[in-house]
Amino acid sequence: MSVTGRAPDRAQRELHEAARVAATHAYAPYSRFAVGAVIEDASGGRWRGVNVENASYPAGLCAERVALGAHVTAGVRDVRTIAVATADGRDVVPCGLCLQALAEFGDPAVVCQAGGDVRVFALHELLAAPFARSALDGEEARS
Repeated sequence: MSVTGRAPDRAQRELHEAARVAATHAYAPYSRFAVGAVIEDASGGRWRGVNVENASYPAGLCAERVALGAHVTAGVRDVRTIAVATADGRDVVPCGLCLQALAEFGDPAVVCQAGGDVRVFALHELLAAPFARSALDGEEARS
């Protein structure tokens, strides 16, 4: 990935640090790649998630989708920003599956470390062609 994005502001840096702290609680006995995520909504509410691995690899969960589940469970639907970080300071960018899940809720800012620096991306910069709800609405209209 060529590193672009923008430098984070103070609030985005603080959100990234909160994700790094959350990552210390990850369950990653197989990969040893502990990841945390924090979603922030428009009113400043925050939901945390960590990756949860499983011996049956497909059963594992990424931190971003765990945070998204907590966010939705709380009845909130707007995602303004998501920060993703590793416990040990390595680079991490949300995977395609997590980006697609987040795209369901708009085009939030994604704060993550890439190329050794904390950067801010719009979700569409990381997932250029999401499968959108509008595609489903179009299918229903034709049925």
